[in-house]
Amino acid sequence: MKPVANTAKIIVGIILVTIGLIGGLIPIFQGWVFGIPGLMLLGSVYPPIRKWTQKIVEKVKKKMKS
Repeated sequence: MKPVANTAKIIVGIILVTIGLIGGLIPIFQGWVFGIPGLMLLGSVYPPIRKWTQKIVEKVKKKMKS
């Protein structure tokens, strides 16, 4: 069951990131709403993406405290 779940996470994550990228190009469409969950799903399968998203979250937290 684990390989099927990982495959589903990868597929849904790629779809969400793609929608997020398209949304970044269209001014009316909010791409980050789809891009962030897509990166989170991909990060649960790929450790390098998880580390990258954690760095981004830490930067955002520091900026919000300032």
